Amino acid sequence: MSQPVTVLLIRHATNPRVGKGLTGWLPGISLDDNGRGQAERLAARLASVPIVAIYSSPLERAMETAQPLARLKNLPIVPRDEFGEVHFGQWQGLDFHEIEQDSRWRRFNDLRSGTRAPGGELMLETQARMVRGLLDVAPPHAGRTIAVFSHADAIKAALAHFLGIPLDFHLRLEISPASVSVVDLDDGLPLVRSVNASDATGYH
Repeated sequence: MSQPVTVLLIRHATNPRVGKGLTGWLPGISLDDNGRGQAERLAARLASVPIVAIYSSPLERAMETAQPLARLKNLPIVPRDEFGEVHFGQWQGLDFHEIEQDSRWRRFNDLRSGTRAPGGELMLETQARMVRGLLDVAPPHAGRTIAVFSHADAIKAALAHFLGIPLDFHLRLEISPASVSVVDLDDGLPLVRSVNASDATGYH
């Protein structure tokens, strides 16, 4: 890439499961009324940004968050499995009060780099597919801006890679629903320009 690609990493908006448990790859989880409002406001915030392509996790909550922006920009939403949520295995679909009974939960949070969700994946594996996906979609858009809709832990994993920090510091990063984090990618070092910009802070 001769010129950097500006990547907007956008977490999906709220749904009935946000803050209650691990949704993972459960199908059929759609945005709630608040989430739909967040998605519309997100599109309005990004109206003046010259976005040329929109990619998304294939999960409904991410695709639905992308829809208002896609309509505004008259762009298709391209689903990519690489941008999906962490595979949480046996914990998928459980509420946090249920998961907290499992002694592995604390280790999973304290040592994400080396602890696999039971029956699921290492966050390192999530990080590898997120970064691979971003590096795959970026080159055709040199010098331009793209939007990628994903999930909190997946975005944290990508940001940790680009910032050069251990995944075990993931709890030091906050990625709110419908927030935008901005990374410039080119053939040199990545530049993280913004993390977790939301309704309150604005895109810039």
